[in-house]
Amino acid sequence: MVPGMDLHHLKYFVVLSEELHFGRAAQRLHMAQPPLSQRIKDLEKELGVLLFHRRRTGVELSEAGALLLEHARAVLDNVAMAQESIRRIRPGASGVLQVAVPPDTNPVALSAMVSSFSSIAPDVLLNLHELTTVEQVERLRDGELDVAVVRHPLNAVGFESGPVFSRALGVVLNASHPLAALDAVPLGELAGNPLIIFPRHMAPPLYDSFLQTCRDSGYLPAAIVHARNQHFTHGLVLAGRGVHFNEEPWTPLPAGIVWRPLVGDPLAWRTSALWLKSRRSTETDAFVEAVGVGLRAGGHG
Repeated sequence: MVPGMDLHHLKYFVVLSEELHFGRAAQRLHMAQPPLSQRIKDLEKELGVLLFHRRRTGVELSEAGALLLEHARAVLDNVAMAQESIRRIRPGASGVLQVAVPPDTNPVALSAMVSSFSSIAPDVLLNLHELTTVEQVERLRDGELDVAVVRHPLNAVGFESGPVFSRALGVVLNASHPLAALDAVPLGELAGNPLIIFPRHMAPPLYDSFLQTCRDSGYLPAAIVHARNQHFTHGLVLAGRGVHFNEEPWTPLPAGIVWRPLVGDPLAWRTSALWLKSRRSTETDAFVEAVGVGLRAGGHG
């Protein structure tokens, strides 16, 4: 295997080699066809060879593709055996549950989820990961995660979802901003202000939904500024570089920044547990129950 080769791309290659048709391979992988096609192209570019001959009725393995397939199956089999061995590290039949949450998950909600799950399934080791929506969905499809806590909307074809909980978002403003004097801010009144928001690649449907709601309410940002880290975001707000949407703060904001609710609650985090039907178990059911406990504790309704 080439150093640095993405195992996800390798799995997509093997499935396409078995199906010899992008549509059927995408369906088997629970993903859309264009992303699959792009990842195969990325793999070919990385290796510097053509792996498939594209035909009208499907694809055929090239000579290089046939050679890679011999090694790829062995690599994936070894990885699967290693993952299974790791899952058995903790004594007991239940083993380990691999779960993921968004990077900005409310700490009160996260703590309540973990405590609730521990009380429901005390013999199961909960292995937590901090991942974006795109990363969560990809790892669920690849079997690296058992359950994810995701934000809606998203492409959930092939998945099952727990109850969706909602948490209204407000706006984070510089304390000197004229709108900071209001008890609640109409979304349209923010027109002309730059918007500080997470990068689109982290959760494309959610990003697009936010911007559409802003446009529908009359808020056309003067600029879009992308930020992932909360400290960086707050620094931008303090510097007067824009406004930011988030839930009501769980700890005091830095001096010079204020949070105000939005009139009518037009924006919200809509959150649920998500899993592949094929990976449902008593352990996943226990975590889905714990997610509800945690989100309610974090102010979701």
